[in-house]
Amino acid sequence: MTNRNTLRTAIAAATLSGVFAMPGFAGNAESLSADIEKHVTDITPQVVTWRRDIHEHPELSNREFRTSELVAKHLESLGIEVKTGIAHTGVVGILRGAKEGPVVALRADMDALPVTEDTGLPFASRVRTSFNGQDVGVAHACGHDAHVAILMGTADVLAAMKDELEGTVMFIFQPAEEGAPAGEEGGAELMLKEGLFDELTPDAVFGLHVTAAAPAGTLMVRSGGVLASSDVFSIKVSGKQTHGGLPWLGTDPIVLSSQVVLGLQTIPSRQLDVTETPSVISVGTIHGGVRQNIIPESVEMTGTIRTFSPEVREQIHQKIAHTAEHIAQSGGGTAEVHIDPGYPATINDADLTRRMIPTLKRIAGDNFREADPRTAAEDFAFYAQEVPGMFFNVGAAPEDPAKRFPNHNPKFNIDEKALPIGVKAMTSVALDFLSGS
Repeated sequence: MTNRNTLRTAIAAATLSGVFAMPGFAGNAESLSADIEKHVTDITPQVVTWRRDIHEHPELSNREFRTSELVAKHLESLGIEVKTGIAHTGVVGILRGAKEGPVVALRADMDALPVTEDTGLPFASRVRTSFNGQDVGVAHACGHDAHVAILMGTADVLAAMKDELEGTVMFIFQPAEEGAPAGEEGGAELMLKEGLFDELTPDAVFGLHVTAAAPAGTLMVRSGGVLASSDVFSIKVSGKQTHGGLPWLGTDPIVLSSQVVLGLQTIPSRQLDVTETPSVISVGTIHGGVRQNIIPESVEMTGTIRTFSPEVREQIHQKIAHTAEHIAQSGGGTAEVHIDPGYPATINDADLTRRMIPTLKRIAGDNFREADPRTAAEDFAFYAQEVPGMFFNVGAAPEDPAKRFPNHNPKFNIDEKALPIGVKAMTSVALDFLSGS
């Protein structure tokens, strides 16, 4: 206990002094309730401690056993109703306020990545495990350690304000945002499938993500499409095998596949209205042939489809099949197309986002900005398909530019001054939504 208290004191001195010294932050603190300020200030050292502990002990998708146990014990200590084992390792907490009102859900993802950490941090991960038959390192290279710690801190703050709460808060600690292991289900889709919103349906759901694209103190959101859908396609182009010196005796699937790759690129640039929504089709693998003088029987390729519009997404699926099949047929071959739908686009509800922008501006001040749409994908989208949702970003780039690396990089790390800002943002959007602000 002595060591923990010493750590908390040291972190408080290093962290809080930096947080409240940031440009534009001091003035905003005055506009927030004194209770929220005090609770966030008090819990920040513990939030940092949680983040470092989770960072040092990362767990892959559907294997977040230690993390979920840590979360459940904390929620129980606050007197929050706790449900565990949802979608394998998911944890849900229900905090019922003293006053009647709406239901708001707050979500954090818990899983780490099969990445060998190279940050040099004293609390860096040294965990290794087997992934897809390979020995790999495991690291929180996408900031989910911060997300869990922020939501744990938010639960602490809101539980302390239970008597003033005008409604109910659902805390969703979700496994497998990065994708379930092969042969398994997981993530937001499975949580919903197992009845997450059946007994208690939120009136709104909020999620956040730390980003190395902006400094600590920054909050970013946009209405409408904020993250793209992501689908995987595979195409098998079949021809007729023959000698490489006698191609006219066969049908060359390599040439046809090359034409298919080029044809796919005309879909977003020539077959869709480029002013409506951005779309990206990328071919990532091509495999065919075993010897330089044999034209093979078939070629297989795989790739991804990303767009921000559900309607355009469906059009692209149809056009990929049409393009591949007809190009193959034009050369005497055939094409089999399979599309595996992944995460839908994350669409921020327009009315909800409009209501909450003043809340984020109150916290970030001049450091608030409109988020740019990104072609990454997020399974928060499944929640936002069920109820109005808003997903926003918390700037967390280290102050030293030489230490700034993108998410999923082995050197990815955050500026911990982002943690209390995340707690304040999550707490404030929940309270403002419940109170009808």
